[in-house]
Amino acid sequence: MVDNYTELNAAQEVSETDPFTLDRYRQFFRYFPTQTHQVLDVGCNTGRGGKILKQLNQRLSILGLDCVQNRLDRLPSDIYDEKICSFSTNIALEAASVDVIVAGEFIEHLYPEDVSKTLQEFRRLLKPQGRLLLTTPNPNYLRLKLTNGSVLGGAHVSQHYPNQLKQDLAQSGFINIVVLGSGKMSRFIGEQVPFLFVYGSYLAIADKS
Repeated sequence: MVDNYTELNAAQEVSETDPFTLDRYRQFFRYFPTQTHQVLDVGCNTGRGGKILKQLNQRLSILGLDCVQNRLDRLPSDIYDEKICSFSTNIALEAASVDVIVAGEFIEHLYPEDVSKTLQEFRRLLKPQGRLLLTTPNPNYLRLKLTNGSVLGGAHVSQHYPNQLKQDLAQSGFINIVVLGSGKMSRFIGEQVPFLFVYGSYLAIADKS
C-alpha cells in the first residue's frame, strides 16, 4: 500500500497553503517538554511549520520528513538541519534520537495497516520521556455529521476517532495520553472544551516512558 503514498500526497496541493498550519505548530510548541532540542517534523511539507518552531526557539534542531521529494527540496536550510525522504513505517534514524515528534494532519494519510507500524516507529525514535504530538481531522465533528461529510477522501485514507486513537497509542506503548481540541474552532473557543465534536481537528499528546 505504501507505493502510492507519494502520488497521493503530491496531489494534495492545498496542504502547502493550509491557513491553519501556523496555528497548529504554535499549539504543538506549547506542549514541548522544557528541555526539547531535537525535533522530528513528520509530514513537514514545505516547512512553514518548522519556521514557526524556529521562531519560538532558535536552539531547536529540526529534522524534516516527507515522502514528496519536491517539498523537501523547498525546505529552508536555515530551519531544517536534515531532510529525510521516507515513509513513516521505517525511518532511517537511530533509536532514542529525538526529543519530540510532531505530525500535523498526518496520520489520516496512512492506510489502516500502517498506523500501528508508524506509531511503534515513532516510539522507537523518541528518547525516554520524549513526546509525540499529532493532530488529525475529527470524524465526530458536528459539521460533518450534519452534512453527511467524511474525513475520508483524496489523500485521507484512514480516519481516527479520538478514543480509538488513544487505544492505539496505548497499545504502541505510549503513556500520559491526552486529547485536546485543535483546528479553526480552537481560535475562538480554545482547546479545552470537553465536547470534542465542536472541533474539526484534535490534538493527541503521548509520552514515551
